[in-house]
Amino acid sequence: MEAAARRRHPGAAGGPGAQPGASFLQARHSSVKADEAAGTAPFHLDLWFYFTLQNWVLDFGRPIAMIDSFELLYYYDEYLGHSMWYIPFFLILFMYFSGCFTPTKAESSMPGAALLLVVPSGLYYWYLVTEGQIFILFIFTSFAMLALVLHQKRKRLFLDSNGLFLFYSFALTLLLVALWVAWLWNDPVLRKKYPGVIYVPEPWAFYTLHVSSQH
Repeated sequence: MEAAARRRHPGAAGGPGAQPGASFLQARHSSVKADEAAGTAPFHLDLWFYFTLQNWVLDFGRPIAMIDSFELLYYYDEYLGHSMWYIPFFLILFMYFSGCFTPTKAESSMPGAALLLVVPSGLYYWYLVTEGQIFILFIFTSFAMLALVLHQKRKRLFLDSNGLFLFYSFALTLLLVALWVAWLWNDPVLRKKYPGVIYVPEPWAFYTLHVSSQH
């Protein structure tokens, strides 16, 4: 019976009369089983190629690119980068300040802890304004805060403790900047370094030219 069936279907058992398509499928199926048995995983050529290329470009191409692009990087760091950071920073401070008003005059006072923090806060803003060279942005924000205080005063609204803290911090900063500029007003070296109309020397430049150079 089996012999008769094989004679009627010569390609069923993969004999010499088997068709080529069936042999190919059987060979492919056996190779797949062999790969699965061996535990091999596909190699991610695209991933490792781009990763290697990225390493070479970033590590070795960066110094080369910084030689023709130095001026662009300096412009971004000194001007564009400062604007992108400080404009939103002072805008957020002003928006917060605009909500620091109360109709009760008794609440318009500062606790002792706030008074102690005014000095380090004002000193930090002084460093921010002078080292970041953002005096125009700072003075514009200060005048906007003052105008808002005068406008709200007509509505009989007063600054609360948070608003007073921020307002006094900015006032102290303005005083420190004025003293800083007056102290270095006749400095010939810094005058040459900062020839613009607005003369606000950087503390780091003062340290480099007058302190570290003496050592």
